[in-house]
Amino acid sequence: MRRIHVIGIGAGDPDFVTAQAVSALNDTQVFFAMDKGPRRGAADDLVAVRKLICDRFIAQPGYRFVELVDPPRAAAGDAPGYRQVVADWHAERARIWAAAIETELGPDGVGAFLAWGDPSLYDSTLRILEMVGEHVEFDYDVIPGITAIQVLTARHRIPLNDVGEPVLITTGRQLREHGLTGSAVVMLDADCSFQQCPPQTRIWWGAYLGTPDELLYAGTVGEIGDDIVAARAEARTRHGWIMDTYLLRSAD
Repeated sequence: MRRIHVIGIGAGDPDFVTAQAVSALNDTQVFFAMDKGPRRGAADDLVAVRKLICDRFIAQPGYRFVELVDPPRAAAGDAPGYRQVVADWHAERARIWAAAIETELGPDGVGAFLAWGDPSLYDSTLRILEMVGEHVEFDYDVIPGITAIQVLTARHRIPLNDVGEPVLITTGRQLREHGLTGSAVVMLDADCSFQQCPPQTRIWWGAYLGTPDELLYAGTVGEIGDDIVAARAEARTRHGWIMDTYLLRSAD
Protein backbone atom coordinates (compact mmCIF):
# COMPACT_ATOMS: atom_id res chain seq x y z
CA MET A 1 0.00 0.00 0.00
CA ARG A 2 1.13 3.55 -0.65
CA ARG A 3 2.31 5.43 2.43
CA ILE A 4 2.32 9.16 3.11
CA HIS A 5 4.26 11.04 5.79
CA VAL A 6 2.84 14.36 6.96
CA ILE A 7 5.96 16.02 8.33
CA GLY A 8 5.92 19.16 10.45
CA ILE A 9 9.06 21.07 9.48
CA GLY A 10 8.86 23.95 11.94
CA ALA A 11 8.39 27.67 11.48
CA GLY A 12 11.14 28.59 9.05
CA ASP A 13 14.52 27.66 10.55
CA PRO A 14 15.91 24.30 9.33
CA ASP A 15 17.30 23.81 12.83
CA PHE A 16 13.70 23.37 14.02
CA VAL A 17 13.43 20.05 12.14
CA THR A 18 13.27 17.18 14.65
CA ALA A 19 15.19 13.89 14.55
CA GLN A 20 11.89 12.10 13.92
CA ALA A 21 11.23 14.36 10.93
CA VAL A 22 14.72 13.66 9.56
CA SER A 23 14.02 9.92 9.67
CA ALA A 24 10.75 10.43 7.77
CA LEU A 25 12.46 12.67 5.21
CA ASN A 26 14.98 9.93 4.49
CA ASP A 27 12.16 7.40 4.08
CA THR A 28 10.43 9.46 1.37
CA GLN A 29 10.67 9.00 -2.38
CA VAL A 30 8.29 11.74 -3.57
CA PHE A 31 7.56 15.09 -1.91
CA PHE A 32 4.32 16.81 -2.87
CA ALA A 33 4.47 20.60 -2.56
CA MET A 34 1.50 22.95 -2.68
CA ASP A 35 1.31 26.34 -1.04
CA LYS A 36 -1.48 28.81 -0.47
CA GLY A 37 0.61 31.96 -0.59
CA PRO A 38 -1.35 35.09 -1.47
CA ARG A 39 1.03 35.69 -4.33
CA ARG A 40 3.27 33.40 -6.34
CA GLY A 41 6.33 34.77 -4.51
CA ALA A 42 5.10 33.25 -1.26
CA ALA A 43 4.68 29.83 -2.84
CA ASP A 44 8.14 30.05 -4.38
CA ASP A 45 9.75 31.03 -1.07
CA LEU A 46 8.03 28.31 0.95
CA VAL A 47 8.76 25.58 -1.60
CA ALA A 48 12.40 26.75 -1.64
CA VAL A 49 12.66 26.29 2.13
CA ARG A 50 11.19 22.80 1.82
CA LYS A 51 13.80 21.91 -0.81
CA LEU A 52 16.57 23.39 1.36
CA ILE A 53 15.49 21.20 4.27
CA CYS A 54 15.53 18.11 2.06
CA ASP A 55 18.96 18.96 0.67
CA ARG A 56 20.30 19.41 4.17
CA PHE A 57 18.88 16.35 5.88
CA ILE A 58 18.40 13.63 3.25
CA ALA A 59 21.49 11.44 3.03
CA GLN A 60 20.91 9.73 -0.32
CA PRO A 61 19.85 11.31 -3.64
CA GLY A 62 16.99 9.92 -5.64
CA TYR A 63 13.98 11.65 -4.12
CA ARG A 64 11.99 14.11 -6.18
CA PHE A 65 9.57 17.01 -5.76
CA VAL A 66 6.18 17.19 -7.42
CA GLU A 67 4.80 20.75 -7.33
CA LEU A 68 1.02 21.01 -7.45
CA VAL A 69 -0.87 24.05 -8.67
CA ASP A 70 -3.05 25.36 -5.87
CA PRO A 71 -6.66 25.95 -6.96
CA PRO A 72 -7.97 29.48 -6.45
CA ARG A 73 -10.18 30.14 -3.44
CA ALA A 74 -13.34 32.18 -3.85
CA ALA A 75 -13.86 35.30 -1.77
CA ALA A 76 -15.55 34.60 1.58
CA GLY A 77 -18.31 36.60 3.21
CA ASP A 78 -20.01 35.87 6.50
CA ALA A 79 -19.21 32.85 8.70
CA PRO A 80 -21.51 30.31 6.94
CA GLY A 81 -20.29 31.51 3.56
CA TYR A 82 -16.69 31.33 4.70
CA ARG A 83 -17.03 27.71 5.79
CA GLN A 84 -18.57 26.71 2.47
CA VAL A 85 -15.83 28.48 0.52
CA VAL A 86 -13.17 26.64 2.52
CA ALA A 87 -14.99 23.30 2.11
CA ASP A 88 -15.15 23.78 -1.67
CA TRP A 89 -11.48 24.75 -1.79
CA HIS A 90 -10.46 21.70 0.25
CA ALA A 91 -12.49 19.42 -2.01
CA GLU A 92 -10.71 20.76 -5.09
CA ARG A 93 -7.34 20.37 -3.38
CA ALA A 94 -8.24 16.78 -2.47
CA ARG A 95 -9.03 16.03 -6.10
CA ILE A 96 -5.63 17.38 -7.20
CA TRP A 97 -3.78 15.53 -4.43
CA ALA A 98 -5.54 12.24 -5.17
CA ALA A 99 -4.62 12.44 -8.85
CA ALA A 100 -0.98 13.27 -8.01
CA ILE A 101 -0.62 10.45 -5.47
CA GLU A 102 -2.12 7.94 -7.88
CA THR A 103 0.01 9.15 -10.81
CA GLU A 104 3.35 9.95 -9.14
CA LEU A 105 3.56 7.29 -6.44
CA GLY A 106 3.89 3.56 -7.12
CA PRO A 107 1.65 1.00 -5.38
CA ASP A 108 4.24 0.57 -2.61
CA GLY A 109 5.72 4.06 -2.79
CA VAL A 110 6.34 6.50 0.03
CA GLY A 111 5.37 10.14 -0.37
CA ALA A 112 5.29 13.13 1.95
CA PHE A 113 3.71 16.50 2.50
CA LEU A 114 5.90 18.96 4.43
CA ALA A 115 3.67 21.03 6.70
CA TRP A 116 4.81 24.49 7.79
CA GLY A 117 4.96 24.57 11.59
CA ASP A 118 2.89 21.71 13.00
CA PRO A 119 0.27 19.79 10.99
CA SER A 120 -2.28 20.09 13.81
CA LEU A 121 -2.39 23.89 14.04
CA TYR A 122 -4.36 25.88 11.45
CA ASP A 123 -3.11 23.65 8.65
CA SER A 124 -5.44 21.91 6.21
CA THR A 125 -3.23 18.94 5.27
CA LEU A 126 -4.83 16.37 7.56
CA ARG A 127 -8.40 17.34 6.67
CA ILE A 128 -7.63 17.16 2.97
CA LEU A 129 -5.87 13.80 3.26
CA GLU A 130 -9.00 12.37 4.86
CA MET A 131 -10.87 13.43 1.73
CA VAL A 132 -8.12 12.05 -0.54
CA GLY A 133 -8.64 8.68 1.13
CA GLU A 134 -12.08 8.52 -0.49
CA HIS A 135 -10.38 8.34 -3.91
CA VAL A 136 -7.01 6.62 -3.42
CA GLU A 137 -6.00 3.88 -0.99
CA PHE A 138 -3.02 4.77 1.20
CA ASP A 139 -1.86 4.89 4.81
CA TYR A 140 -0.29 7.87 6.52
CA ASP A 141 1.39 9.03 9.70
CA VAL A 142 1.98 12.46 11.24
CA ILE A 143 5.27 13.84 12.57
CA PRO A 144 4.78 16.90 14.82
CA GLY A 145 6.74 20.11 14.26
CA ILE A 146 7.79 23.27 16.09
CA THR A 147 4.96 25.79 15.89
CA ALA A 148 5.07 29.53 15.26
CA ILE A 149 3.59 29.91 18.74
CA GLN A 150 6.56 28.17 20.32
CA VAL A 151 8.99 30.31 18.34
CA LEU A 152 7.09 33.51 19.19
CA THR A 153 7.22 32.92 22.94
CA ALA A 154 10.85 31.79 22.77
CA ARG A 155 11.91 34.89 20.87
CA HIS A 156 10.11 37.18 23.33
CA ARG A 157 11.27 35.04 26.30
CA ILE A 158 7.81 34.81 27.82
CA PRO A 159 5.53 32.01 29.04
CA LEU A 160 2.45 31.41 26.95
CA ASN A 161 0.02 31.60 29.87
CA ASP A 162 -0.42 33.46 33.13
CA VAL A 163 -0.12 31.30 36.26
CA GLY A 164 -2.99 28.81 36.36
CA GLU A 165 -4.79 30.51 33.46
CA PRO A 166 -5.88 29.17 30.05
CA VAL A 167 -4.82 30.42 26.63
CA LEU A 168 -7.10 30.69 23.62
CA ILE A 169 -5.72 30.01 20.13
CA THR A 170 -7.88 31.87 17.65
CA THR A 171 -8.03 33.87 14.44
CA GLY A 172 -8.35 37.53 13.60
CA ARG A 173 -11.93 36.95 12.45
CA GLN A 174 -12.86 35.39 15.80
CA LEU A 175 -11.09 38.11 17.77
CA ARG A 176 -13.09 40.79 15.98
CA GLU A 177 -16.36 38.97 16.58
CA HIS A 178 -15.86 37.92 20.22
CA GLY A 179 -13.23 40.23 21.69
CA LEU A 180 -10.47 39.32 24.15
CA THR A 181 -10.68 37.77 27.60
CA GLY A 182 -7.46 36.75 29.33
CA SER A 183 -4.72 35.57 26.95
CA ALA A 184 -5.08 34.66 23.30
CA VAL A 185 -2.76 33.67 20.47
CA VAL A 186 -4.02 35.10 17.18
CA MET A 187 -3.18 33.57 13.81
CA LEU A 188 -4.43 34.15 10.26
CA ASP A 189 -5.07 37.85 10.83
CA ALA A 190 -4.62 40.00 7.74
CA ASP A 191 -6.54 42.90 9.32
CA CYS A 192 -4.46 43.60 12.45
CA SER A 193 -7.53 42.92 14.58
CA PHE A 194 -5.62 43.72 17.78
CA GLN A 195 -6.41 47.36 17.00
CA GLN A 196 -9.89 46.75 18.41
CA CYS A 197 -8.47 45.81 21.83
CA PRO A 198 -8.14 48.34 24.67
CA PRO A 199 -4.88 50.34 24.40
CA GLN A 200 -3.50 48.83 27.63
CA THR A 201 -3.67 45.29 26.17
CA ARG A 202 -0.23 43.67 26.04
CA ILE A 203 0.91 42.34 22.66
CA TRP A 204 3.87 40.23 21.58
CA TRP A 205 3.99 40.12 17.77
CA GLY A 206 6.24 38.29 15.31
CA ALA A 207 6.42 37.79 11.55
CA TYR A 208 8.56 35.50 9.36
CA LEU A 209 9.46 33.69 12.57
CA GLY A 210 12.55 31.52 12.29
CA THR A 211 13.72 33.15 9.06
CA PRO A 212 16.38 35.79 8.34
CA ASP A 213 13.53 38.29 7.77
CA GLU A 214 12.08 37.83 11.27
CA LEU A 215 10.31 40.86 12.80
CA LEU A 216 9.46 41.24 16.51
CA TYR A 217 7.49 43.85 18.47
CA ALA A 218 6.41 43.87 22.13
CA GLY A 219 4.52 46.43 24.22
CA THR A 220 0.93 47.57 24.58
CA VAL A 221 -1.54 48.01 21.75
CA GLY A 222 -1.65 51.72 22.52
CA GLU A 223 2.14 52.09 22.44
CA ILE A 224 3.12 49.99 19.43
CA GLY A 225 -0.08 49.03 17.61
CA ASP A 226 0.41 51.60 14.87
CA ASP A 227 4.08 50.59 14.51
CA ILE A 228 3.07 46.96 13.96
CA VAL A 229 0.48 47.92 11.35
CA ALA A 230 3.06 50.00 9.45
CA ALA A 231 5.81 47.37 9.71
CA ARG A 232 3.46 44.62 8.59
CA ALA A 233 2.28 46.59 5.54
CA GLU A 234 5.83 47.49 4.52
CA ALA A 235 7.08 43.91 4.92
CA ARG A 236 4.18 42.44 2.97
CA THR A 237 4.78 44.88 0.13
CA ARG A 238 8.50 44.12 0.09
CA HIS A 239 8.22 40.32 0.21
CA GLY A 240 4.88 39.84 -1.50
CA TRP A 241 3.57 37.78 1.44
CA ILE A 242 3.63 37.65 5.23
CA MET A 243 2.93 35.14 7.97
CA ASP A 244 2.59 36.64 11.44
CA THR A 245 1.42 35.50 14.86
CA TYR A 246 0.86 37.36 18.09
CA LEU A 247 -0.02 36.85 21.73
CA LEU A 248 -2.45 39.20 23.46
CA ARG A 249 -2.94 39.52 27.21
CA SER A 250 -5.69 41.68 28.66
CA ALA A 251 -4.82 44.13 31.41
CA ASP A 252 -7.62 42.83 33.71
